[in-house]
Amino acid sequence: MTDIEDALHDVMRVEGALAASLVDYLSRITLGAVQSAQGPDLEKVGYGDTDVLRAKLATLELLGYTPDRLEDIVVTLDTEYHVIRPLSQRTRQGVFMYLVADRGRVDLDAARATMSEVALRLDI
Repeated sequence: MTDIEDALHDVMRVEGALAASLVDYLSRITLGAVQSAQGPDLEKVGYGDTDVLRAKLATLELLGYTPDRLEDIVVTLDTEYHVIRPLSQRTRQGVFMYLVADRGRVDLDAARATMSEVALRLDI
């Protein structure tokens, strides 16, 4: 198993990664964060993107889908991708992993795969 800091450092090894964090979306508390100099304020990101995740989970519920069907949410900005990945094995605990990556340098599929693999090893 991998602890939070090691897991986030593994995610940051993705080419083009600018920042990574782990957030408890029930309390809006950032459990851990790692970033480059170009990364955004991850406390603000964690606080604000809890609403994005909550809204999507509520919509899935309205549609009759289970929360574990949600793999990730990708927000595309002009120069960045922001990826929100709820930890499905910990859905009831309300934790998600967050990645900010340079859109011109990242392989989005590889980044998503890395986040998935790291999430399986994460021990919180």
